[in-house]
Amino acid sequence: MSQSKPEVPALLTVNAGSSSVKWALFHLGAAPVRAVSGRIERIGLPEGIVTVTDGATGQAQRSIAKIPNHAAAVQLLIDQLGQSGRGSSLQAIGHRVVHGGSRYTNPEVISPAVMDELRRLSPYDPEHLPAELALIEALGVQYPTVPQVACFDTGFHQHLPPVARLLAIPRRYEKQGVRRYGFHGLSYAYLMEELERVAGREAARGKVVLAHLGNGASLAAVRDGVSIDTTMGFTPASGLPMSTRSGDLDPGLVSYLSQTEGMTAEQFHHMVHAQSGLLGLSELSPDLRDLLAQEPHDTRAAEAVAVFCYQGKKWIGAYAAALGGLDQLVFSGGIGEHSAVVRARMCDGLAFLGVQLNQARNESHAAVISEPGSRVTVRVIHTDEERYIAESVCRLLALPV
Repeated sequence: MSQSKPEVPALLTVNAGSSSVKWALFHLGAAPVRAVSGRIERIGLPEGIVTVTDGATGQAQRSIAKIPNHAAAVQLLIDQLGQSGRGSSLQAIGHRVVHGGSRYTNPEVISPAVMDELRRLSPYDPEHLPAELALIEALGVQYPTVPQVACFDTGFHQHLPPVARLLAIPRRYEKQGVRRYGFHGLSYAYLMEELERVAGREAARGKVVLAHLGNGASLAAVRDGVSIDTTMGFTPASGLPMSTRSGDLDPGLVSYLSQTEGMTAEQFHHMVHAQSGLLGLSELSPDLRDLLAQEPHDTRAAEAVAVFCYQGKKWIGAYAAALGGLDQLVFSGGIGEHSAVVRARMCDGLAFLGVQLNQARNESHAAVISEPGSRVTVRVIHTDEERYIAESVCRLLALPV
């Protein structure tokens, strides 16, 4: 695998999940160029997986390592950067920070005051924020003179109208910051830029539904380039069922399970985030690919896939109603980009909205998968949160791009 030249100015992007860390190193010049990327997965499990991919050749090196926690993961990343010389020319580090609360919407240079506020917000998203803060702190110790920037996943949805933002609970909680925020914002912002690039400004300013379907899954309704609604709310656990997250639930379950099973708040939180969704429904796997393979032979797998696709279709219809019509439907994320079956099932029955899928185009994962005469253009667009973070950091710090 080729090594980056230390003298080339570089920018590191870091995307921390509850059990993984994705990172990418970009060379700075006329535009950020991805030199290398990596994934540190299965944090906390007996065998972690470390993958490093050369940006120029696409060649990947994969290894197994013990990664008991995020501190070990960030040390792995620091070691990889140091051993290769890649860390010596860092100009900035950009982080995906899942929750910015009510205060932070645009990218922010990380300061002690920002860190204090993010620590205060940690109960909003205990699945992500503590791990993200640990990475920021560790990288700050290793690279004390390199500025770090937080890019907030909630920022894209900052202009949600009150009808989409408010929760129907006592109003005093809104003053405490309890409201619908929405997530996957970095992905959605990138997708809207790409939609304008490939289809023009008029298409990007029309009535658009974006479907980011991966381990975490959500949809967003966008009009005139602005998010007006999205399926995730106060936390990323709401909306569609996901790989291990439940999606929307009847709040009465909290009381019921407390009374019948003695379930605590912490146990309920763990169930909703780690034991539900596709895994909970199927009792087999959180991976949709596994469930599609087992679908012909296992009713549980078939029902898990059916629930996921039905909920996606339902939200597309709901957002067409919220938008007053539909011009563009965009699929993205690991499932949205690679599963023709899921795209077909989510679009099945939406002809009344003007959605007409072309089977051959869909199965070949073409950029446009709708029929030429379809009133709604259905697209597949690869998302790139890391690139969006890199470009955002360069704009904020006036780095060369």
